[in-house]
Amino acid sequence: MKGEYKVPGGKLIVVEAEEKDGHLVDVTVSGDFFLEPDEALEAMTAAIEGLPVDADAGEIARRVRDALPDDVVMLGVHPEAVATAVRRAIAHARSFAEYDWEYLAPEPMTAAEHMAFDQVLTEEVGAGRRKPTLRLWDWSEKAVIIGSFQSLRNEVDSEEAAARGVGVYRRVSGGGAMFIEPGNTITYSIYAPVELVSGMSFADSYAFLDDWVLQALHSIGIAAEYKPLNDIASPQGKIGGAAQKRLGTGAVLHHVTMAYDIDANAMMQVLRIGREKLSDKGVQSAVKRVDPIKSQSGMTRTEVMDTMVATFRELYGLTPGAITDEERARATELVTEKFLTEEWLRRVP
Repeated sequence: MKGEYKVPGGKLIVVEAEEKDGHLVDVTVSGDFFLEPDEALEAMTAAIEGLPVDADAGEIARRVRDALPDDVVMLGVHPEAVATAVRRAIAHARSFAEYDWEYLAPEPMTAAEHMAFDQVLTEEVGAGRRKPTLRLWDWSEKAVIIGSFQSLRNEVDSEEAAARGVGVYRRVSGGGAMFIEPGNTITYSIYAPVELVSGMSFADSYAFLDDWVLQALHSIGIAAEYKPLNDIASPQGKIGGAAQKRLGTGAVLHHVTMAYDIDANAMMQVLRIGREKLSDKGVQSAVKRVDPIKSQSGMTRTEVMDTMVATFRELYGLTPGAITDEERARATELVTEKFLTEEWLRRVP
């Protein structure tokens, strides 16, 4: 068994082991992290040796932490990351580079079409009819997209949205509302087999699936980092947010919307962002929470997106792909039967 885990903003840790009588044996821990003193690696390995294969991440992390010497110095790794690597080994998880990734270039679509394609393409990956895929979006309309479990009336000022020509839609994933302006928003989706995130908590998987885009943002001078659970931020403010849905078909949908040059005042008029939500962000104004990429990079939206795609390709490989006729037909059905219906939009009033 082999499990790899790249700590977001940190280093790679690799755990290899065999299973004997339901326990881990012949454990090897390696990686490009920094660890002092040298004996700490032996202590870490000994803590994992003999663990039952059903040990959860919390138990593994405790064993590792308790085994480390008091004067240990760990840089780029921590006991929880070691535990994640162990769980990924046990789960026979795969890494990004083990897949043959396809790329779907931006194609102008309505919000309902984007929602439908997210469901269809995830289902196709789960069924094995589509390779793991990265898709960048292009929006053809202004919109608010609320999370699967959000209350419509609590999140959106519907009258203000209608007056501004902003459509309101509901997606299949959880999380918060997204305010969309064509040309001012960068959105992407990852459709992958669930094995890619095996052995990870939901919290760990968010940062893991977006590590490549943090590297892309760093390359254009933006000091981006992940803020648990699902925010991408810089010292100047929030850049974007992620959402995720794991389907029973064996695939995971992970999508992110980032502000390139958002009209924060318009966003505030359309979205009902309550004081309680703002209070846990440590800011007094919601306008300060979203800091567009344009102001930090000085690059065009297309240049930023090209950098993102180039970064993904360099790290994991990426070949051009296309949406099939069958996928388009199924998405068209879902637009009418689900994503444009009042029943779906108001399923949480």
